[in-house]
Amino acid sequence: MRRIFALCAVAAIGFTALAASSPAQASYHLIRWQDTGFCQIWDRSIPTAPYPGNYAVIAGSEVPTFGDALVFKDGMLRNGTCSF
Repeated sequence: MRRIFALCAVAAIGFTALAASSPAQASYHLIRWQDTGFCQIWDRSIPTAPYPGNYAVIAGSEVPTFGDALVFKDGMLRNGTCSF
């Protein structure tokens, strides 16, 4: 029983180290809801589309990190493209 526990513990540590060493390649884009003008950051790694479907992707809004997406959204709020 101890051998099985030790084997499971080593496997779990190995999987954790593997997951931590390979960074996620997520990208984000900004979507604007048609009825309200509200802009939202959308993670492209989510396999579904936003619901309801009355949104538009702001052109050129694909950025590699969430922080960059926040900066981009702030710029869109300042120039009036997006509403708060």
